[in-house]
Amino acid sequence: MSEYLDDLENRSIYVIREVRARLGNPAILWSMGKDSTTLLTLCRKAFFGVVPFPVIHLDTSYKFPEMYGFRDYWAKEWGLNLLVVKNEEALGLGVGPSMGALECCNQLKTNALRQAVKKFGFDGLLLAIRWDEHGVRAKERFFSPRDAGSAWLHGEQPAELWGRFPAAAATDGGHLRVHPMLHWRELDVWEYVRRNGVPANPLYFARDGKRYRSLGCHTCTVPVESQAATLSEIVDELRCTRSAERAGRMLDKERAFIMQKLRSLGYM
Repeated sequence: MSEYLDDLENRSIYVIREVRARLGNPAILWSMGKDSTTLLTLCRKAFFGVVPFPVIHLDTSYKFPEMYGFRDYWAKEWGLNLLVVKNEEALGLGVGPSMGALECCNQLKTNALRQAVKKFGFDGLLLAIRWDEHGVRAKERFFSPRDAGSAWLHGEQPAELWGRFPAAAATDGGHLRVHPMLHWRELDVWEYVRRNGVPANPLYFARDGKRYRSLGCHTCTVPVESQAATLSEIVDELRCTRSAERAGRMLDKERAFIMQKLRSLGYM
């Protein structure tokens, strides 16, 4: 297992360092979940304890209090250049979960991200999505171009053969989405968290027979039945579970056509 995790880590660090070498102004997205916190850890390992990119939190204002506390503590502990991004106009107009997942996510996450990319001139965004997480995300590549409106350019994704990543370029005014952890599985992440002491949000650990397996806004995320209260118990649980990782997410967003629509608009 140790050699397997080392291989995952090395491949991810290679991609992260390619971003540093190729792009002039990249940033990394952080949701305070296990995957994006692991990606920050990989960045710190790649650059000797420093995250050399701005770190973006897309704040919908509907996150769990534990997520905000986790964010503030580790941003200070790691010396992150944290940018908290909100779509203030949409929030002011009352956009929220009552409008449905498509409208809420598009306005408070996708459009907020578009605004940040334009404001700060980012030419690349690192995200901790994985192939196994959702069927729509299984279509992604490590280096994936977006146009000026952040739309996903499916047909322009460069071929990535034999572990080689072409010098993909975004169209005018666009940017690259880079996914250094595509090849990881949920179980791999937890094995790595346990081995490397990666911080994990307390919401992941069971309390009163329930825990959160995937973190999102508190309005559209529910806990799953679980007795896993330690890292080792989470790992053991995942080795035998048959339930989907995002089973605790509200179903309207997880339907393939909704996720595909969100992704085509520029969602994570």
